[in-house]
Amino acid sequence: QVQLVESGGGLVQAGGSLRLSCAASGSTIGSYTMGWFRQAPGKEREFVAASAWSSGRTSYADSVKGRFTISRDNAKNTVYLQINSLKPEDTAVYYCAAGAVAVLTERNCDYWGQGTQVTVSS
Repeated sequence: QVQLVESGGGLVQAGGSLRLSCAASGSTIGSYTMGWFRQAPGKEREFVAASAWSSGRTSYADSVKGRFTISRDNAKNTVYLQINSLKPEDTAVYYCAAGAVAVLTERNCDYWGQGTQVTVSS
C-alpha cells in the first residue's frame, strides 16, 4: 500500500507560481510511475504530468507544456509539480497518483492522494 499526501496548493494571482508536493509513505516510489491529475469544477479529471519510474521520462498535457514541471526525489519519496505562469483556467483540485505501469492514465493508477486545491485569480 502507498499513501500519498499532497500539499502546496493555495490561492495565487494569474502569472504566479506554486510548487505542489506529494509525499509518499508505505512504499518507495522508485518503482512507480508518478503523476499529477487535476479536476476543475464541473469538469472531468484530466491528466497533467507524469514521471516514469523505468525511464525517468516525463510527459505533459499539451495545456501545461512549458509551464509545469514534474520532478521526483526518490530518496525523499516525494514528487513535485512546479507550476509557473498560472492561468485562471488552471484552477482545480490537483491529485497525485502512482501506478506500477510505464504509462500512467487515470484508469490504471493504483493509488491516489486526497488532492490539493489550486485557485488562480485573474
